[in-house]
Amino acid sequence: MTRLNYMSQTNDPAKDPIARFQTWLAEAERSEPNDPTAMALASADGDGMPNVRMVLLKGVDERGFVFYTNFESAKGNEMLANPQAAMCFHWKTLRRQVRIQGSIEVVSEGEADDYFASRAKDSQIGAWASQQSRPLEDRFALEKAVAKFAAKHVLGAVPRPPYWSGFRLVPQRLEFWTDKPFRLHDREIFHRDGDGWWTEKLYP
Repeated sequence: MTRLNYMSQTNDPAKDPIARFQTWLAEAERSEPNDPTAMALASADGDGMPNVRMVLLKGVDERGFVFYTNFESAKGNEMLANPQAAMCFHWKTLRRQVRIQGSIEVVSEGEADDYFASRAKDSQIGAWASQQSRPLEDRFALEKAVAKFAAKHVLGAVPRPPYWSGFRLVPQRLEFWTDKPFRLHDREIFHRDGDGWWTEKLYP
């Protein structure tokens, strides 16, 4: 195994995995017809049972990968109890994939407030109305809740619910996968090492 050590925050996609991800994401935003920020997000419950679902990435920088959710949902409960997760981005038009593993932290109150304020008002109302991941007796119950909170917040800004915030996945390992002929794909792994990274290639 060849071990190459790189410092982080170089802005060089060849040496900095965050810079590479940002470059790949920008290319996907130009080529993917639907939701280039969509990712499969995996967590595990207290018994170790894995759970995966599609969510949207809402921010990425040298600190990590940010997404928002109801903290009383299944994924919210799982990541608060077991703050580790994995993500997978697959961009079919580019024949690329990025897999990310790391620890989970809660974003700051200011970050959560700013993002919630940027959402469409209907989405803000939905965050109040939906008891995410919990049993729904019928569709009318959801529509009734939406109408209730829409009437409550008909004027002025909609405040962020106390149970609604964001998580940041702090990456420890990123794999960049590129499709190649005859299934001889290119796979490169970045491993966090203190303030820097080391990298290795994998057989396809």
